[in-house]
Amino acid sequence: MKTDAVRGHLDGLLLAVLEPGPLHGYAIIAAVQQRSDGALQLRTGTIYPALNRLERLGLLGSSWESVGERRRRCYRLTDAGRGSLESERTAWHEFTTAIGSVLNPAAAAPAPGPVS
Repeated sequence: MKTDAVRGHLDGLLLAVLEPGPLHGYAIIAAVQQRSDGALQLRTGTIYPALNRLERLGLLGSSWESVGERRRRCYRLTDAGRGSLESERTAWHEFTTAIGSVLNPAAAAPAPGPVS
């Protein structure tokens, strides 16, 4: 899937994969890829600036963890991040409903009521 398709939804994707618990950058990339059955393949150059921005906004917190001799930064949702994730989900639902109504009007049309 093209990177442009993800634009505008990256924050929601990152917040969603962090909902179950803290992850480091590579694990975030792997989680998005796994949840999308490989359709979404994010690059480090895409996610790290977004993670830093989300942290500056107070939606994520982070800490350094050591694994063997390697140190990696792990990110976690804050309470504000959980609220933002719910807003992202609501906006996504409204967006997909509206687009679905245009692309597939027959499916969006209400069933006819009883004839009197």
